[in-house]
Amino acid sequence: MTSLESQPSLPPLLDRLLRPAEREARDRAWDEFVAAHSAVVLHTCRQVARDHDAAMDGYAYVLEALRADDCRRLRAYTPDGRTQFRTWLVVVVRRMLVDHHRQRFGRPRSADAERVAEHDARRRLEELVAAEVDPDDLAGPGAESPDAEVRRRELSDALRHAIDGLDPTDRLLLTLRFEDERPAKEIAAVLRLPTVFHVYRRLGAVLARLKLALARRGVEAPDP
Repeated sequence: MTSLESQPSLPPLLDRLLRPAEREARDRAWDEFVAAHSAVVLHTCRQVARDHDAAMDGYAYVLEALRADDCRRLRAYTPDGRTQFRTWLVVVVRRMLVDHHRQRFGRPRSADAERVAEHDARRRLEELVAAEVDPDDLAGPGAESPDAEVRRRELSDALRHAIDGLDPTDRLLLTLRFEDERPAKEIAAVLRLPTVFHVYRRLGAVLARLKLALARRGVEAPDP
């Protein structure tokens, strides 16, 4: 096998879309591409926008921008045998949405706005991971007792410290799994893990470390 034959090839749908063809054939290829990838584009828009109207506006913008200039942005994809096209597309769509938002509304006017956005993102992650790490603490029989709010605050504080103690790769793993809800196959590609089994094994190890960190801070049962 020659080196040319061993090079990764474009996904079939993308190959048909980028291949020189008559207008009618290009239109059909675009319709096929949108049908295949519309769900992941829309999901990414919803994750970034966090608002239905903004998500739909972003979705329309992304589709128009992806097709602009003879699909210039899509032509930037180069298969390397490691990163799947779908993962690459998610990253590109996120960047496009951020740039689109900045063009419309500008950058945050102050460091405070950036800190608020970062705090909100971290809070969402903490809530999602908390449900995975120790669901009984959130939905146990005593969840509505008078001191439930105190326990929730203690869990949130302890979990924040535990997450901050993780290395950046493990924090990214949690974000991809719980906030972005990406499938294990995509996470493996993003983190360059050999198989989905390695994703689950590493995720299990991270959650175990978080449980241990919580236990060390006295958070291990519904009653603190």
